[in-house]
Amino acid sequence: MITVNPLEVDGMFFTAIVVELPKTNLLMISNEVGYIMCGALDVDLLNNVLADRKIIAARAVGVKTIDDLLYAPLEKITDASKAYGWEKGMIGRDALIKIS
Repeated sequence: MITVNPLEVDGMFFTAIVVELPKTNLLMISNEVGYIMCGALDVDLLNNVLADRKIIAARAVGVKTIDDLLYAPLEKITDASKAYGWEKGMIGRDALIKIS
């Protein structure tokens, strides 16, 4: 099952996506600028192979719900996300506010 819902963070709106897979969930929160995602995101691919696209993205590991993703520290961020003040270790919610 795939669930797509609007998500409000400090008055700013994002899209929360949950893809239920066998034994795990794929989690993502995005807007038109960038996104945060669960550990399935390959940040190295975005930084190296797709670097010319300047993708604003980050991943958090060990998350099972959208709420977990909002409050988990970002384990890895793309190089392009640094232009928005994202830092490794900041929580997802704070990163999203910086791109709203």
